[in-house]
Amino acid sequence: MSRAATVRDIAREAGVSTATVSRALNGDPRVHGTTASAVRAAADRLGYSVNRAARSLKTRSTRMVGVIAPDLATDFFMILADRLERELAAEGYDMLIASSRESAAEEERLLGLFPEHLVDGIVAIPATGESDHFRRAIARGTPLVLTDRAPGNPGADAVLVDNEGGAREAVRALAGLGYRRIGFVGGDLRLTTARERFEGYRTALAGLGIPPEPEFERFGPMHIDAGYGMMDELLALPNAPEAWFVVNADTHVGATNRLYKEPPERRERAALAAFDEMPWSPLLRFCRFAVEQPVGEMGRTAAGFILDRIEGRVGGRPRTARLPTRLIPH
Repeated sequence: MSRAATVRDIAREAGVSTATVSRALNGDPRVHGTTASAVRAAADRLGYSVNRAARSLKTRSTRMVGVIAPDLATDFFMILADRLERELAAEGYDMLIASSRESAAEEERLLGLFPEHLVDGIVAIPATGESDHFRRAIARGTPLVLTDRAPGNPGADAVLVDNEGGAREAVRALAGLGYRRIGFVGGDLRLTTARERFEGYRTALAGLGIPPEPEFERFGPMHIDAGYGMMDELLALPNAPEAWFVVNADTHVGATNRLYKEPPERRERAALAAFDEMPWSPLLRFCRFAVEQPVGEMGRTAAGFILDRIEGRVGGRPRTARLPTRLIPH
């Protein structure tokens, strides 16, 4: 065609009405699958390209959801994002993804930038314990769902897991193997995940009648290098424990790497229990137990929450879903 294809051209090519073409191209689930496929095939043949900006002026919606994460290069985020994308796509929505690089300032910039690009809502994994910028985004009318972490009381829907219960069960499992001294390799307590997992660790010790040993507790960034560094500090102390609870998967890898440098007799006695069961967790030599988060279900629930807000299916007070964890022995 010498001119740009239009909705009328697609309707004529597919043998349907222009209204059906619009619905099919917008992902309206009311359009039958074979009809939607015929419309998309006709659009492809004619080289039709959706003008999102023009469509948004008419519909006041781009059917785009912005996603903000502290770090895009983690298995946890990739699993979460995959399920989130599939759930949104099934309802005719696409995603824009950005990293806050663990910065509250960058997070706030993105919370302002995404609405400028006409996203219909935002799903965020908070980078820090700060919440004022989330409250400001909600006050501007941006539908917002937090997942994995919920700092302060930002007034947003949240999808979380039972961090305290998972940590408590993991520590009890280590004690069940006969360990009576259990250290803690943790994260920044300003983050809800790190704080709740530490509370679960301490609660488990109290229930078992095991006195805590604060000198064998460490807190820092939840990364591989930090896990290595914290474990290095702890093992340098006299009379260090042989069992440890570790706050997340990356920290677990770092702690494991450091343990490999210990003498063989000390390595053989070492035992770790960690949050985040991953496909490669059984390959970590010292792992005795891993706490499995329902990451896919978190993505599914977050997608449902944000679509509810975007499409006006719910109103009023924010909702919180707290999903259960499961302990996996290795």
